[in-house]
Amino acid sequence: MKAKKPSDMSLEELLQKEKMIKVAIYSLIALNIILLIAVIFLFVKKGFSALFVVPFSMVPIIIINSNSLKEIKKEIALRNS
Repeated sequence: MKAKKPSDMSLEELLQKEKMIKVAIYSLIALNIILLIAVIFLFVKKGFSALFVVPFSMVPIIIINSNSLKEIKKEIALRNS
């Protein structure tokens, strides 16, 4: 199933998607901070680990979701004006 573009969605769908993406972004940021703290703690205790790249590999996912949120907000503003 292909994802709909914001211009093809109703206003209710846009608002619901905006809310869902905000929750996802905040959750990912919180988890990323927790992972970064855990990795730093492990680095101090045992030295370098391959887990060090995990928090940094999640950053593109956060950026993609942020860009989607911007598009949705732009579409909502366009429809409300």
